[in-house]
Amino acid sequence: MFSKILIANRGEIACRVIKTAQKLGIRCVAVYSEADANARHVKMADEAFLLGPAASKDSYLRADKILQIAKQSGAEAVHPGYGFLSENEGFAEACAQAGIVFIGPPVPAIAAMGSKSAAKEIMSHAGVPLVPGYHGDNQDEQFLAAEANRIGYPLLLKAAYGGGGKGMKVVWQAAEFLEQLHSAKREALNGFGNDKVLMERYLTKPRHVEIQVFADNFGNAVYLHERDCSIQRRHQKVIEEAPAPNFSAEQRKAMGDAAVTAAKAIGYAGAGTVEFLFDEDGSFYFMEMNTRLQVEHPVTEMITGQDLVKWQLLVASNQPLPLTQAEIPLDGHAIEVRVYAEDPDNNFLPATGKLTYLRQPDENRHVRVDTGVVEYDEVSPFYDPMIAKLIVWDESRDRAIARMRRALDDYRIAGVKTNLGFLSRLVSHPAFAAAELDTHFIEHHQAELFAPEQSEPQQALLLAALYLLLLQQPKTNGNSPWGCGYGWRLNEAAQVRFALQHGDVAQQVQIKSTATGHQLCVGDYCIDAKAELNADVLTATLSSAQGSHHQFQVRVSQYQQSPQQTTVSVFIRHQRFDFVYQTQVEVAAADESAGSLKAPMNGTVVAVMASAGQRVQSGETLLVMEAMKMEYAIKAPADGVVNSVFYQAGDLVKDGAELVDFSADAGAKA
Repeated sequence: MFSKILIANRGEIACRVIKTAQKLGIRCVAVYSEADANARHVKMADEAFLLGPAASKDSYLRADKILQIAKQSGAEAVHPGYGFLSENEGFAEACAQAGIVFIGPPVPAIAAMGSKSAAKEIMSHAGVPLVPGYHGDNQDEQFLAAEANRIGYPLLLKAAYGGGGKGMKVVWQAAEFLEQLHSAKREALNGFGNDKVLMERYLTKPRHVEIQVFADNFGNAVYLHERDCSIQRRHQKVIEEAPAPNFSAEQRKAMGDAAVTAAKAIGYAGAGTVEFLFDEDGSFYFMEMNTRLQVEHPVTEMITGQDLVKWQLLVASNQPLPLTQAEIPLDGHAIEVRVYAEDPDNNFLPATGKLTYLRQPDENRHVRVDTGVVEYDEVSPFYDPMIAKLIVWDESRDRAIARMRRALDDYRIAGVKTNLGFLSRLVSHPAFAAAELDTHFIEHHQAELFAPEQSEPQQALLLAALYLLLLQQPKTNGNSPWGCGYGWRLNEAAQVRFALQHGDVAQQVQIKSTATGHQLCVGDYCIDAKAELNADVLTATLSSAQGSHHQFQVRVSQYQQSPQQTTVSVFIRHQRFDFVYQTQVEVAAADESAGSLKAPMNGTVVAVMASAGQRVQSGETLLVMEAMKMEYAIKAPADGVVNSVFYQAGDLVKDGAELVDFSADAGAKA
C-alpha cells in the first residue's frame, strides 16, 4: 500500500478521497488554486501546495505543475477524482513516465473509451448491445442523411468527443436533419475542438441505468450492481438510486455481465462505470463507459457496504479485488441527490455567494453527507456549484424516500439560492414514489415541480420579527418587570417596529409586550405570540383572535450585508424565506402624546439629532442609541417641540431611562 498520495482535485471528491486514505494510514497531499486557499480539502490534507490562479486552466488542469508537486512532496501515486484530469490519457501517461502511479485505469483503456464512436465500435465487436446507429468516420452530409433514414426517426446526434449535453440534438423528422446536424457540429467544435458526430436511434421513454464495475491487474472483474440515474436536467443527473427500481435479478445479471465484458474488452483495471439505456421492453443498450469514480458512487457503497476508494487504492497498489462476484452483497436501498447552488426557476442558473448559514442533517447509518464546504465558504464562479451530495439508505425504497424527505427538510442553507426545495418536490412527487422513471421525468412533470410554494410568507414574516426581538433581549430570569430585557415602562406597553422586506414587498411589524408574551401587528392584522429562542432555534406559538393556534419550531439565521442592512432567513421545512431589514430600528412609546421618550433597553447613545426648543415633525429621529450591535432610532411620535434632551453621544443609559422630554402639538397625530 502507498504511504503518501496526491489528490489532483478539489471540493467534495478531494475530501472524500482524503477521508479513506487517512483511515488507511496514507498521508495526503492536496493542491489548490488561489480561490481555494482556505478550502476544506486543504485543511483536511497532511500537506497542501498552491497550483496557481483560480481559473482551472491555470490550476487544476496544470498537469505539469501537479506532477512537479507530486515529486517534490514524495507522493507515490496521484488520485485524479472525477472531472479535471481524471479521464485525460495524456496525464495518465505523464504519471507513468514520471514513475508515479495513476490511480485509475491503464492509458489504453482511457484512450479506448475517450471517443464515443470508437468505444461503440469496440463494444460492437465484444458483443455488447448497442442502440441502432452510425458511429463511423465518414462525416459527409449526404452520407449521414442516408444513414439517418436507415436508422429511422426520431434519432439522436451526439458529439463523438464530448459530453455534458453539448453537441447533442434530437432530430424528429428528415426535414430538419441538416439544420440540426450543422448545429450539433458547431457546438461540438466549439466545446471539444472536434466536430465529429455519431447518430443513434432516439428512445422516447428510456431509463438511464449504469453498472459499477471493478477490475484488477490479475484478470479479475466484477460488477457491484446497478444505479438508476434517470432523473436528469439538461443531460445532468439530479437523483441517483441503487438498486434500480423494478429491475429483476435476471436483468441485473444480464446488464452486469455485459458491463464486465465491456471492461475486459479494453483491458480495464480499477473503478469504472458502464452506462446503458434501458428501454420499456426490457432491452438495454451501451451508451458509454466512464473510466473513473462516479459522482454517484456513494449509493453503491451504501447497498454493498464497500468503500470504493479503498478498492481503488488496493488495485492501484497491485493487490487483487477484495471480493469475488458471489461475495458482493446487496442490502436495502440508497438514494442520492446533488445539492447545488443554483436557481431551478431560472433554468438552473448557477448561483454564487457566501454560505452565510449551513446546517446539514445529522449523519448516521441512514444519512450521509459528502461535501467540500463549511459555513462561510464562498461558492465561486470558477468551479461546479455543487455544495454537497446527500445520500440516504434504508431497508426498502419507500423507507429510503421517507428518509430523504426528512433529510432535505433538515438541510438549511442561506446566502445563496439552492435547489433544496426543487429536490424536495422531486422526491415527494407521486410518480417518483411509484418509480415511473425515465430521462424526461422533469419535463413530464414540469408544472408540479416548478409550481410556486404553497406556504404563506406572512407566518415567516412574524417569525422573523420575533427572532429579531428575542435576539436583542438579554437573557433574564423570572417574571419580574424589573428584569425585562427591553422597553418595559410603568403604565405603558413597550413597542418595537421592524420594517422587513421579502422580495419586492416591504411590511412593518409592530410588537408590543404583553403580560403573557407579545402582540404582533402587521397593518390591522394582530396576533398573540409566545416565543423562545435557543441559539438558532425559534420555538413559537401564534394565536389569532379567532382562536386558531399554530406552533412552530424553526431555524432562523441572519447575516449582515452592510452596516445598515441585514438579512434574516426563516426556514419552514424545506422552504427558505429571506427578509431584509434596516439595522436602525424605530422605537416609540405606546402613548404617542407622551411627555417623554424612554430607553427601550440598556445601551449607549451614539447620536443626538435634536436640541431643546427645536420643533420637529412626526417620525423625525431625535436620538439614536445602540444595544446588542443594533441601532435604535428614537423618533418623535407626533408633531411637536423638544423640551429637553437628557443625554449626549457616548453616554450609557439604562433600560427605561428618560431620554427626551417632548410636547406634542394639540390635536397632533403621528
